[in-house]
Amino acid sequence: MARLAGEFEAAVGQIVERVSQASGALEAAAGAMATTAETTQTLAGSVAAASEQASANVASVASATNEMASSVGEIGRQVQESSRIAAQAVAEARTTDERITALSQSAGRIGDVVKLITAIAEQTNLLALNATIEAARAGDAGKGFAVVAQEVKALAAQTGKATGDISAQISEMQGATHDSVIAIKAIGGTIGKIAEIAAAIAAAVEEQGAATGEIARNVQEAAKGTDQVARHITDVNRGASETGTASGQVLASAQELSKDGGRLRQEVGKFLSAVRAA
Repeated sequence: MARLAGEFEAAVGQIVERVSQASGALEAAAGAMATTAETTQTLAGSVAAASEQASANVASVASATNEMASSVGEIGRQVQESSRIAAQAVAEARTTDERITALSQSAGRIGDVVKLITAIAEQTNLLALNATIEAARAGDAGKGFAVVAQEVKALAAQTGKATGDISAQISEMQGATHDSVIAIKAIGGTIGKIAEIAAAIAAAVEEQGAATGEIARNVQEAAKGTDQVARHITDVNRGASETGTASGQVLASAQELSKDGGRLRQEVGKFLSAVRAA
């Protein structure tokens, strides 16, 4: 009987020892799991806060990018309008140049006519002088003709004076139109340069608009990414919480198992004592 009790005690003792070791290991694992879950929750909270801040920053950048895109678009429209006005001014300057050139040519033709009139007046004056001489030679018979010749000579002199005045005014007008042509060409050149600069600015604004659009698209993608991170962090946090709860339950079960192992050892001790006493 004593031998059987000893064998039973040894077998049951090994089982109880294994249960005790297993419950201890289970307690340690459950404790480590609980610590890990708690750390994970803490880190997840920090990451969630950082993700929220990143989302806020991305939203601010998106808003600023949209405003910048709107500003770039407005600048582009204004530059296009400036280019259109500059092109119109160039066309008007070219038209004005053509008109002034035509006016200068007309003034030149008028000058030619004045020269012709002057030549005719000089020739008329010479003929009147010859007629006066011939009338003087004719004596009394040529007196009437001499009067007419004097009047013709006077008219020729007046015509010469008038054509001289016209010629002077035509010369002044030609000088003024020449200066106007030079000024208009200079204005046209300046406006042309302005148009080129406006075109260059328009091209730069267009490139900036494209770059701003690309930035906006990247910001939108970043916003989607931060939203996904936030959702994943929420899932991780929930999983860590569930893991913490499960590890708490495992720890409680391990502690209960350890207690049961202790009670089993006590009951076996009592049973063996009773057997040996019998």
